[in-house]
Amino acid sequence: MTGNLQRSAGSLGLKRCAGCGLKISDRFLLLALDRYWHSSCLTCSSCCIPLAQIASSCFTRSGMILCRSDYIRLFGMSGECRSCRSSIPPGEMVMKAKSYMFHIKCFVCSVCCKQLVAGDRFHCENGALFCDQDKPAASEYIKRNLHSSAQDDSITDQTVKRDYLIDR
Repeated sequence: MTGNLQRSAGSLGLKRCAGCGLKISDRFLLLALDRYWHSSCLTCSSCCIPLAQIASSCFTRSGMILCRSDYIRLFGMSGECRSCRSSIPPGEMVMKAKSYMFHIKCFVCSVCCKQLVAGDRFHCENGALFCDQDKPAASEYIKRNLHSSAQDDSITDQTVKRDYLIDR
């Protein structure tokens, strides 16, 4: 799983650092993994380098927060696109829905093949994507095209956000 490091200037109230537990009174603080951090407290679990110094993103797996280099070293070099099933090399930008990764070009509605972009509402069922207009056809599409033993009958409504674009 990847996360973007966001720098925030100031705050409406003092936040507590997820790393050290102290209040953050610095001019800048980091928002990563839905928690706030001092710049010096958000470090790679493997090499201990402060992530704000080396990257604008972090990776998390098995309870560790990692820099890109250590994530690749520990967990491998690529992922797989849910749509085309081909490899996604590290460093390539990807789109995510639920726990699935897609090449940007593969992040399309399964029915009408419309490219899903920032601001579009979409639905994800069993790793298949559906634009808002094709949501009614989703269940029938799944029955006809996807024969998965681990079917998730719920349709998750989502909106494409900038955060879905992730640098692996």
